[in-house]
Amino acid sequence: MARGRGRRRWGRCALVAAAAWTAGWVLAAALLLRAHPGVLSERCTDAKSRRILAALCRDYRGGTLVGDLCEDLCEAGQLVYRRCLYHERGKKVLQADWRGRPVILKSKEEAFSSFQPLGLPEEEEAGDDSQGLLEAELLLLVAGEVKSALGLELSAGSLGPLGLGRRGPRWRGRLASLWALLQQEEFVHLSLLQDLSRHVLPVLGSCGHFYAVEYLAAGSPRHRTLFPLEGAAGAARGGRGQARAVSSIALSFLDMVKHFEDDFSQRLHLCDVKPENFAIRKDFTVVAIDVDMAFFEPKMREILEQNCTGDEDCNFFDCFSRCDLQVNRCGAQRVNSNLQVICDKIFRHWFPSPLQGSAASPQLQRLQEAVHECADPAAPPGAAPGAFGKLRRLLQARLRELREPK
Repeated sequence: MARGRGRRRWGRCALVAAAAWTAGWVLAAALLLRAHPGVLSERCTDAKSRRILAALCRDYRGGTLVGDLCEDLCEAGQLVYRRCLYHERGKKVLQADWRGRPVILKSKEEAFSSFQPLGLPEEEEAGDDSQGLLEAELLLLVAGEVKSALGLELSAGSLGPLGLGRRGPRWRGRLASLWALLQQEEFVHLSLLQDLSRHVLPVLGSCGHFYAVEYLAAGSPRHRTLFPLEGAAGAARGGRGQARAVSSIALSFLDMVKHFEDDFSQRLHLCDVKPENFAIRKDFTVVAIDVDMAFFEPKMREILEQNCTGDEDCNFFDCFSRCDLQVNRCGAQRVNSNLQVICDKIFRHWFPSPLQGSAASPQLQRLQEAVHECADPAAPPGAAPGAFGKLRRLLQARLRELREPK
């Protein structure tokens, strides 16, 4: 009897131990996923990427989708896959060569069928005259999709860059392809801004739900200068040449900030500022190469205005609001700025706070102090214009200092 009770106690202890071991592994896995959300995402493999492109070409040959790059990709061999760059939660980013030029192919989803269809009536139902939806109705649908994606009210005349076009051969496939592209916020951003800003990548073309942009080497925190400078004008490795390049890039960041603040119908907010989301052209122009987390003012207000119990609930990546504890609601107004985040996450790497007894020139020390002030999250929102002007003057002075002979 005692022996039976002992076995039962041993069994209960074993169950408790097993439960504790399992709970420990679940907790460890949860912490790992929180720190590295991509660890369980499908591997970015060549085999998978080639299968995706093969399916794209099958749909093209079947008339389901079209695009100005489909012929080069699927028939002429002028658009050639090279490697997979990124694959997480379905988003696919591939590097390819297009007629000898490196490009990036991007899509929010792998399969064309993953996108919500437009729902065009069949030809026999539409009638001989209409051939589907009327152009005015299509423009209305497109404008509604743009408003949903960006929060912007756009006139029919401003939708030209999105490529609605006139009826013609494979018109239905063209509309279905455009509709899949319009469900990708980044494509809409780039298409509408490509003629308005040198700080965003132009869309080079598309095939179905994949669109192509110029390939530029992204920045990385592993780079000493954050961005690869090989081939950039006058960016000699090390010393004054590199310092001149960094100051020139910083000035281009300022130009981008002012451009995104003032030159569109609505302010454009960057909510994910990190080197990986930017690249540098040979003339030191900063280009935003990933705008998945960029939002115009109306969309930004919609995102920020959420329920809260404290200010930390009102942080949306790099875009912050404040919690009104009387109504437990985040304010719709962003309280930090693109400039403050860029100062914090980019400029402080180049111009850290000056150390006592530093051998840096007085000009460089003043610049370091200005960057430290600009990056301060406690700075009032109204301080941004003054910080912008101060930084611009100091960076221009720093460039003049570096160009003078020793």
